[in-house]
Amino acid sequence: MTTVLLTGGCGFIGSNLVRYLIEVEPDWTVVNFDALTYAGNLANLADLEGHPRYRFIKGDITDREQVREVMKQGVKIILHLAAESHVDRSIHDSGPFVRTNVLGTQILLDGARQFQIERFIHVSTDEVYGSLGATGSFTEDTPLAPNSPYAASKAASDLLVRSYHHTFALPAVVTRCSNNYGPYQFPEKFLPLFITNLIEGQAVPVYGDGLQVRDWIHVRDHCAAIHLVSKQGRAGQVYNIGGRCEKTNIELTHLLLKILDKPASLIRHVTDRPGHDRRYAIDCSKIENELGWRPTIKFEEGLREAVRWYQANSEWLASVRSGAYRQYYERQYGGE
Repeated sequence: MTTVLLTGGCGFIGSNLVRYLIEVEPDWTVVNFDALTYAGNLANLADLEGHPRYRFIKGDITDREQVREVMKQGVKIILHLAAESHVDRSIHDSGPFVRTNVLGTQILLDGARQFQIERFIHVSTDEVYGSLGATGSFTEDTPLAPNSPYAASKAASDLLVRSYHHTFALPAVVTRCSNNYGPYQFPEKFLPLFITNLIEGQAVPVYGDGLQVRDWIHVRDHCAAIHLVSKQGRAGQVYNIGGRCEKTNIELTHLLLKILDKPASLIRHVTDRPGHDRRYAIDCSKIENELGWRPTIKFEEGLREAVRWYQANSEWLASVRSGAYRQYYERQYGGE
């Protein structure tokens, strides 16, 4: 039995990855290590409580002793997803982003060295590359040019991982993914915010002219890619992960209006945020050619599925919006 330490497993991508690994890897035990900050929702994995191959530990990756204690438990693989990740929050206060994304990654890397971890997968973002013009795509060799405090903190952590591989031969790999969508995404993010507002007949706030372009990938396809890289990715390498699905924000908004049969009058153009990157596009040829990975979920099909999930999980949404989800840990674990 292989023990996998997954940091940030109560977040959007993390909880989907925990569930995916339990499903596809019968010989893996997944230890979910999460600090349960505002974006960490233990209820995201309520269906796995009591599962023999799943264990939750409340812990902070910036606490060196907590990290050492969990790594002592026979961990062989680290899947590092824990991060502060909301761009708007980083503009308001970048401190937590530097602390978690940079210092936390460094502490995990030191622990990985000490306990001779067999594989360290650092899950990053295409935002470290900055912004593109009307043409071209990010490759793994694109220079890093982050334009928000969030992206800068992730770029710094990527470079730390690279340095530990080069200096200490740590068997580490970096993945950089485009925008994810799917179930359990925190409702402050673009797609769940728009979906849930429209379900309730509320207006949706489109930044500026809405012509910012993003590449979209279903979270399950992203999970499949992380899993594959954890088994077959070459140490020291970076792998871009994308859906080959570029959409402008306004195009995506109109698609949601169509799916939910809502009027265009619900669109509200608001002042663009500072330093808003205009376009991202991922060239994921490397992971496709080297490892044989491909995105499998067609965008409109996946988007309709996501809409249905939010429609069917109004209680989950209400608990997140009200903050009641933050009491879930105390109810389950007695606040220990």
